[in-house]
Amino acid sequence: MQDDHDDTDTPGWDAINAALAPLYAGQEPRHYGTALPYTLGGQDPLDGISVYWADAPVPHWHYITYGFSELYAKESSDADASGYGFEFTFRLAAVDGESAGSTPPAWPMNLLQNLARYVFGSGNVFEDGHHLNANGPIALETGTRLCHLAFIADPQLPARDTTNGHLQFLQLVGLTDEEMEAVKRWSTRGVLQALQPAMPLWISDLQRGNLLDDPALAAQVQAGSEREGSSTGMLFIETLDWRQEAGITTLVLGAGQVASVCELLPLRLRHGKSLELVSRERQWEFIAAGGVEAGEVSADSARWALDATGLQALANVRAERGIYPLTGVLRIEVVPTYLRDAKGEVIRQIG
Repeated sequence: MQDDHDDTDTPGWDAINAALAPLYAGQEPRHYGTALPYTLGGQDPLDGISVYWADAPVPHWHYITYGFSELYAKESSDADASGYGFEFTFRLAAVDGESAGSTPPAWPMNLLQNLARYVFGSGNVFEDGHHLNANGPIALETGTRLCHLAFIADPQLPARDTTNGHLQFLQLVGLTDEEMEAVKRWSTRGVLQALQPAMPLWISDLQRGNLLDDPALAAQVQAGSEREGSSTGMLFIETLDWRQEAGITTLVLGAGQVASVCELLPLRLRHGKSLELVSRERQWEFIAAGGVEAGEVSADSARWALDATGLQALANVRAERGIYPLTGVLRIEVVPTYLRDAKGEVIRQIG
């Protein structure tokens, strides 16, 4: 579908096209526009999505959104950024039999529109380095192991200044469970840079396995994590509680989350960084101790300086029901985590 605005009132749209022109000279993209604009009650926030075909480095589709930035006249009060300041891109590896003349898969467009609904509905934006759990395959009803998305600057589309403000192209990258755990232990950019030789241009391939099964890649990622620590400063967890009795503080965590907490704490605190645990009702922050353990605990928030002895004791904590001492005045109680289906019924117990 072609845009129905004339060339004089589409500076933002033209800026996106100008960024793509050198990359796909002579290629007319397939453009999928929105039938009913979002501002008039339509369900799709984006004005459209263009899809290009690329032969190198491996055959793939390149999706680009139109609508997070200001495509037409400048309307926002932020003179520095065009709209939300970004557009999404996504590279999908072609399957056998697909070519430049094929119809590109539609599911990435649904994914991009779903993310747009979240951004437009909440006002929360994505940035280079962010990541999210897709809570299942990124392509519904497929057996792909890619169940997470990372966001990074598109390697072929540099950020640019437009008439309406600054614009960045953020590429979505599909990752496996194991790769996302590595991101949490290190950083999005660190892991993606390490994986790039095996995932050129960060093209998402639904049929691939876990790239960290390669011992050399796994070792490189492990070394980066140990060298720089973790960039994950906050964990949202379902079970977070505590109590104080006879001078001892007991931190209550779910078996489904305790392994991540224990793994990330040394990677944060030993590098002078804090780790914040957040639930719907409470917030607990671990900070590095300056030689002395100390805690400030109230009903709904706490701040605890964990010393070297406590960090070493984390190795003894298991994802099993029980109480595990960390120091003389702090211990972790692990309680079961219950996984529930859409009806709220328990389908699995952890711990």
